[in-house]
Amino acid sequence: MSGILSMILAGGEGTRLAPLTSVRAKPAVPFGGNYRIIDFVLNNFVNSDLLQIFVLTQFKSHSLNKHMSRRWQISGLTNRFIDTIPAQMQMGKHWYQGTADAIYQNILLVERMDPEVVCVFGGDHIYKMDVRQMVNFHRSYANAKLTVAAIPVPVEQAHQFGIIEVDANNRMTGFVEKPKGPVQEIPKMPGYALASMGNYTFDAQTLVEVVKEDAADNESKHDFGHSIIPKLYKGGNVYVYDFSRNKIRGEPEGTSSYWKDVGTIDSLYNANMDLLEVVPPIDLYNRHWPMRSYHPAVPPAKFVHDKADRMGLAISSIVSAGSIVSGSLVQHSILGYNSHIHSHAQVKDSVLFGNVDVGRNCRIRNAIIDKNVTIAPGTVIGEDPEHDREHFHVSPNGIVVIPQDARVGFNEG
Repeated sequence: MSGILSMILAGGEGTRLAPLTSVRAKPAVPFGGNYRIIDFVLNNFVNSDLLQIFVLTQFKSHSLNKHMSRRWQISGLTNRFIDTIPAQMQMGKHWYQGTADAIYQNILLVERMDPEVVCVFGGDHIYKMDVRQMVNFHRSYANAKLTVAAIPVPVEQAHQFGIIEVDANNRMTGFVEKPKGPVQEIPKMPGYALASMGNYTFDAQTLVEVVKEDAADNESKHDFGHSIIPKLYKGGNVYVYDFSRNKIRGEPEGTSSYWKDVGTIDSLYNANMDLLEVVPPIDLYNRHWPMRSYHPAVPPAKFVHDKADRMGLAISSIVSAGSIVSGSLVQHSILGYNSHIHSHAQVKDSVLFGNVDVGRNCRIRNAIIDKNVTIAPGTVIGEDPEHDREHFHVSPNGIVVIPQDARVGFNEG
């Protein structure tokens, strides 16, 4: 589609995902064995044939930049690009002060491209969207200055989102960012409120004007949710796109409208576990919607030993290439690249990011294990909450997190 520029905000620090974000930005966190979180929004745009994309990075961007250079490069095609743009302090010697400021500090990129429409999307959610359908919806309103994608959320979670009110003509009539009090429930959907997904389609001229105006306001938080939308919708030209109307060819029935904000350890863990369902709520196997990512040059996964007391077995699991399940049991878990589970070990209800070595006779439960971790033989993780909290980060729901490059069990008494 012509005249459409896409800006992906991928600079999030992701403090609530610590220690997984101690060495990387939130969008670079591995997901689902083969992917990084940012791959989902990039696949949405590429599969939608929208290939003028700037990816705005900031905190701890090396891992993300390396991933982008390995997989998400387009060359030799006129006017098609996926360019990673680091924070350059174009408008002053400071980091991005909010999502709107991130666009403002790169506003020259928008003005030079001179698009008709600018899509401003977050880079840290798990979902599928044909972005063209949202753009077409936006263009169907001759006076639309902004369209916000929205999805129902339980009212008890409303404080985590921007909450929207909308009329029968899809026009936004109210907006509160992360409300502290009661919120309006969706008519005919008691117990749910309408939440912003953080995905915006702007009239380009409007975007340029509002971020420049916002930058001059010293009292502003320079954020789309806190500052831009609450002012803009009152003019009557902000519309709401119902994400549930977005349809993708080849998706299994009942899997549309899946969207997860994986901003905490527990939400990241739960989204990974969703992939292990018999019919996952987000389908990675749809040939009409290929899920691209960087794939290292590693051999196929291997399962070895076939004896009653020593069998390499994976049940209800995802096992990535290069992994070896050697006389051990992997159950309801995800193994990233080059994971090695040695004999008589058990890995259950866990996510291994890759290049993890689990020693003989280990028992791993309810864990997220980052890259390049070595676990000593006989180590037990996830069965003794008191021990786990003494040695590791443990989430509110009891998920044990092992940080990158850790050597576990070698120095414990």
